[in-house]
Amino acid sequence: MISSHRHELPAYVRASEHVVPPQWALQEQTLFETLNKAAKEFVDRYTHPDGTLIWFEHWPGMDGSDDPYEGFMNLALLYVIGGSSELHEISRKIWDGITWQWTEYGQIHREFDGYYDWMHHGEGYLYLYFLGLAGPSTLKDRHRAMKFASMYTGDDPEALNYDKELKLIRSPLTGSRGPRFEVSEEDWSTHRGILDDYLAPYEDIPGVDFQSLKCPWSNDEVYQNLINMMNERMNRGDVPLNLNATGLITHAFLHSGDESLRNWVIDYVNAWQERTHQNGGIIPDNVGLSGQIGEYNDGKWWGGYYGWRWPHGFMTILEPLTNACMNTVLLTGDLNGLQLVREQLDRNWELRQEQDGKWVVPYKHFDSGWTDYREATPKYPVYLWSLSMADEDLERVERIPKDHDWNEVIVPAFSGRDPKTGRETKHYIGNTQPWYQYIRGLNPDYPERILNANYEMVGKQLTKMRSPDGDPRNWSEHYSEGIYSAIHIWQEMCPLYFEGLVQLTLGGPMHISHGGLQHGRVRYFDADAKRPGLPSGVSALVEKLTSNSVTLHLVNTNQFEDRALVVQAGVFGEHHFLHGEIINTKGDVIGTVAVEEKWLHVSLPAGTGITLRIAMERFVHTPTYDMPWPDADKQTFIRGRDVK
Repeated sequence: MISSHRHELPAYVRASEHVVPPQWALQEQTLFETLNKAAKEFVDRYTHPDGTLIWFEHWPGMDGSDDPYEGFMNLALLYVIGGSSELHEISRKIWDGITWQWTEYGQIHREFDGYYDWMHHGEGYLYLYFLGLAGPSTLKDRHRAMKFASMYTGDDPEALNYDKELKLIRSPLTGSRGPRFEVSEEDWSTHRGILDDYLAPYEDIPGVDFQSLKCPWSNDEVYQNLINMMNERMNRGDVPLNLNATGLITHAFLHSGDESLRNWVIDYVNAWQERTHQNGGIIPDNVGLSGQIGEYNDGKWWGGYYGWRWPHGFMTILEPLTNACMNTVLLTGDLNGLQLVREQLDRNWELRQEQDGKWVVPYKHFDSGWTDYREATPKYPVYLWSLSMADEDLERVERIPKDHDWNEVIVPAFSGRDPKTGRETKHYIGNTQPWYQYIRGLNPDYPERILNANYEMVGKQLTKMRSPDGDPRNWSEHYSEGIYSAIHIWQEMCPLYFEGLVQLTLGGPMHISHGGLQHGRVRYFDADAKRPGLPSGVSALVEKLTSNSVTLHLVNTNQFEDRALVVQAGVFGEHHFLHGEIINTKGDVIGTVAVEEKWLHVSLPAGTGITLRIAMERFVHTPTYDMPWPDADKQTFIRGRDVK
């Protein structure tokens, strides 16, 4: 890969065609304006002036720190794509406020969660990854990123979460206090009522009928047995869920360019590749502290924490695999980095069965074998294809039967899994499939429909937020007995829903909600304000993607003011533009532009638009959070003195 930290004036193109803004362009501007106002109202409703949240005096258990971060993280992401400049300072202040507040509650230590699993760490630290994109980075950003990374590279003596020799993370529960090999009854206290309706973690829990697919955590005797059995079998050693930690390490690399971090990601993914080969091609879900598969589980490769049996099965195996493999490609430029997740999708597909005229695949493995057969989800193969553009990944998407309309745009009723359709809408991300159809030319009116859906969703969320249920002064610690869950309340009320804006402007699906970086084919910077995001009044639409080009439509909807922006090849500057063609409304080439850089400066006089088809090489630059301009204030890291 090319290490590209040089800052030169990018190639330049000027729009000359005055246009009537297309419907999607006007919708994007309406949505930006609405989201900016909604963000202010949301912040005013739920935070104190110092950035802390209006909430309880006490919160028990290990669950908690991820959820407030999740509720407010889209403030930073909205700024990154073109939201108001005020969002930058607000999003940083609230991150600091939440971090301080949950430190006082007792769960965060040294600015990082003391101990929890990497499904929840992955969700919460999306906020950090978005702040990384919301540059320019500060000394605190870079120092914090390296400090957090050291907790997972084996270099922090207070948090020895990683075994450097065996290349394993030592527990499913890790953080700034190190691995937690034993949990207490207090740790799981906030989950008990929720988990009553979940499958039992083991088949042999005294007093539990495993076949009922429910487990009474609220029963004190059962609860004590659960805690003891989890401590014996589940809380030591590595699990696939820990692959989400590659996001935190990649985040630190994007700030620092430290080669040891790139190598850590490669080595850790390779370690899981080797364990998978040892296990006959199926990734094991529990590896002991000695490196032995099934070490604390009677030799069984299934039955680990968030593994093949409990609680969700294949989804929480596949998501961290997808995230880790995409991170590997970003860091190395080698599409073979997707191999481990590709193999697991293929092994799962080979186990398919026909039931009631439909092909279904197993999501869980019990002691009795494969079970919980469901329709395969195309979402994760879509993520792979959007990154690779490879025919083999396209085939992994297309082999899944289209048993429903993939062009359908949904407006999720809530954040989570829809019990009627089974479709995942975590963080209200629910339209990956129709975007995939659009970018392949099979869903032409998707931009208008998804932007309408976004606008409708914002309105619904504002109505909910303004209701008595949305008043934080009406909440209690027992709020989970009502419609909403207390710890998830900010996600349920947040009106910052803009999946379509991310997809259409960046040219990629919205990030995976459990810890995925926000990948995309392009990114934008306001050339005059020298900040991330589209300039005010400018709308962008990625119309087409191929393995070596992007077709991009830009419109300045403002009839009175000129605008200028820098288009970057890749969200992290990992791609390289070669040359561009200017396309008219008939699809004819009417001009060319030489680029040969990862940035293209576009001038948009008032009321003009331009469509560019730009040839590109992908994954050839070292990825970074750096902006297109030099950072004169960038400082080296602080090294404190060692007081004996």
